[in-house]
Amino acid sequence: MGHLLHLDRTLDELDPPCWTPPAADATHLVRKVHELRRARLGELRPADLRILISQQVALPYVLPLTVHLLLDEPLLDACFYEGDLLLAAVGAPASAWAVLPDLTARLRAVLSTLPETAVAGLPRGGAEELARFVARPESLR
Repeated sequence: MGHLLHLDRTLDELDPPCWTPPAADATHLVRKVHELRRARLGELRPADLRILISQQVALPYVLPLTVHLLLDEPLLDACFYEGDLLLAAVGAPASAWAVLPDLTARLRAVLSTLPETAVAGLPRGGAEELARFVARPESLR
């Protein structure tokens, strides 16, 4: 989890180039993502991580922070429902996970221990999404 060593830095610093300010007519989501890129990594909340992952922003830095949280609480409710952060994370592209093989293995191990009743409580398609992540061939992780 080497990327966790940069908790005092921002995504704009770690993931160049720095983004220019959003356009005046930018959506709330665009403005929020720009704002999150200027926040220190250590200040990002689970809901912030979910947004960044869903928008595929700076995944080499965001996924390690997310996995750190999910190892302790896999079904963490970041914003909308139990497991929303987890589903965002496992939905990240395989190429993003490929550069984080140790974290992938650790998250897969945790997912393998989740009770079936907990997984069944995820929104439609959630259990299948987790199963695909766990079963993904090593070459695609």
